[in-house]
Amino acid sequence: MKEVLIKIGVWLSFYFFFTAQLQAQQTADLSGTDSAEVVGNAYEQIGRNLTSSVVRWSPFNNADRSNQTSLVSGFNTTPGIRMEERSPGSYRLNIRGSSLRSPFGVRNVKMYWNEIPFTDPGGNTYFNQLALNSAQSFVINKGPAGSMYGAGTGGLVLMESTPFRWQPGTGISYSFGSFGLQNIAASADFGKMDNRNHFSAAHNQSDGYRKQSAMRRDNLSWTSRLKISDKQQLTASFLFTNMYYQTPGALTKTEYEADPSAARPATPGLPSAEQAHAAIYQTNVLAGVTNKQTINAHWSNTTALYAAFAQVKNPAIRNYEMRSEPHTGIRSFFAYNQKKENTQLKWIAGGEFQAGFFNTQVSKNKNGQRDSLLTNDDQQFYSGFAFTQIEWTWNNKIYFTGGFSINQNKVSITRNSVVPVATQERTYSNEFAPRLQAKYRWSEAAETKFTFSKGYSPPTVSELLPSTGRIGTDLNAEHGYNYELANSFSMLHNRLHADIAAFYFGLKDALVQQRDASGGDYYINAGSTQQWGIESSLNYLQWFDRSRFVDAITAQLSYTYSNFTYSQYNKLGVDYTGNFLPGVPKHAVSAMADVQFKKGFYFNTTYYFNSVIMLNDANSFKSDAFNLLQARAGYKFKCGKKIQWHVFAGADNLLNEHYSLGNDINAAGIRFYNAAPTRNYYAGVGFEWH
Repeated sequence: MKEVLIKIGVWLSFYFFFTAQLQAQQTADLSGTDSAEVVGNAYEQIGRNLTSSVVRWSPFNNADRSNQTSLVSGFNTTPGIRMEERSPGSYRLNIRGSSLRSPFGVRNVKMYWNEIPFTDPGGNTYFNQLALNSAQSFVINKGPAGSMYGAGTGGLVLMESTPFRWQPGTGISYSFGSFGLQNIAASADFGKMDNRNHFSAAHNQSDGYRKQSAMRRDNLSWTSRLKISDKQQLTASFLFTNMYYQTPGALTKTEYEADPSAARPATPGLPSAEQAHAAIYQTNVLAGVTNKQTINAHWSNTTALYAAFAQVKNPAIRNYEMRSEPHTGIRSFFAYNQKKENTQLKWIAGGEFQAGFFNTQVSKNKNGQRDSLLTNDDQQFYSGFAFTQIEWTWNNKIYFTGGFSINQNKVSITRNSVVPVATQERTYSNEFAPRLQAKYRWSEAAETKFTFSKGYSPPTVSELLPSTGRIGTDLNAEHGYNYELANSFSMLHNRLHADIAAFYFGLKDALVQQRDASGGDYYINAGSTQQWGIESSLNYLQWFDRSRFVDAITAQLSYTYSNFTYSQYNKLGVDYTGNFLPGVPKHAVSAMADVQFKKGFYFNTTYYFNSVIMLNDANSFKSDAFNLLQARAGYKFKCGKKIQWHVFAGADNLLNEHYSLGNDINAAGIRFYNAAPTRNYYAGVGFEWH
């Protein structure tokens, strides 16, 4: 470890002068909204957290960059974060390599929506239930966040659905494009400042680039924020999603090169994806309430209570799975704040508890219909932790934060389809997750921060009960220690913002996905890993008050270096120690440029480079590097003082790259590749009234 830390220090010293990491609160929003104002603060910290472990980002800062179907392109402009789309509606989110254990879905990343737990007690997050307008802002924490947010080594995402600069009004937009793309998004803000209501609705559909890859999603959300008194605020939140998306399956290299738009063909013993009518039918409902209470000049309390339900039907090439997943939970903490002359002290203590009562039934799949029952499992998940944190600041220059949590997770799986009925249980208890952070602010424009944190992550429901039907209560929780050094600064009268972070993350008992001969997934604990890297970005904004034509120009350049390897991994007598972790590119580059003209016209372009990715533990297969280029132009104009129209058109994958976005890692039959769309186009129109 000592040698690794020395290497990081050398890289940091050398690289500091050339690149830096993007801070989302510093990202320019051409509409004039500062994204730092729109979002909350991870860890409830005093003041703004400028350095790279916490990133603030709003999809509406970059809303005029893509076709507004998903958040993939927006997330991928942020260093250290990689979002994949295996097919329309099927997402994976990778924060510093966390997709190692996520063949599909979002796991090992803890998420909250309006301060309500969005990740279920089984460790799974249905991120695809969000439409673009379901969340107005994101706070993304890279690295373990267990000191205040419980299980998970892959990071934290906090989401808010209500815009900070609220005003009554309504808006609707419609767009269409290649491969049968159609999007409708509508929103309405009504009430008064003391009782704000935000309603959004969205419909997304696409025929998909590949066969058996059509998608449809309908989404409704409502948030009501009521100021009961000067000391109390109540927020009610509701989210409903009904969606359907087909799953074309992965291809071999030969199939991928011959016809990337094809779905997985039939093999001896297994039908094709089209014959099986492989798809996901998904319904999600979440309702919760968050109460913020100021007790006195020093004490306050925040409490969130929620209930949620997910129903999933999944005809696949191997079987037909049905899941019913009701769950509920509560999160509450007290905060003490004391200011005295040049010092400030903040102490937080609280806890979170979740309970889930799931049922999973797996049957044979007969041409997309349920056939004879194979397994029927009831699952109970209980997840709870208590946490505390203290933060001390002096003279707005020195910041110190220390906190930890004590965690317990219990799972019970009862297989009802065997005689006698069998129950397997496992408790992951007394898990200790500390976090220490020291920060020095050199000036209003520069700061340095060091962070140490530990995270732990027990197996998720999808790992305990994978598609093979094997119950995995013998799996151990993975544990990791993270060390990070970061610098942030601005110059040229605050026009140029720069940030750089070097980190080392050592993981033990890493959970790794495997595939059996039929393509079914299962999981093993894979020894340990070493993950170290550099994340950096430069962000430039220039306003032209006296120009006759140009209003503003923004540019961003970011770079991520990821050197992730197995430090100890022996599987079935084969030693993979020293091999690169599959699913993570060693180099990633993102660049953006925007021009906004005085008369309402705008133009922007985005570039993304991804180096080769190892596809299996043996590193014997790898994907090709690729370059993506997209561009968009639009025109916004007003009709009177309250009405604004917006017309736009754009193109994605302008270089017509042949690439796979969301490879199947360690796939049986060397079926790694999920082809992404070729060059495609879109156009649309929007209307707003305020």
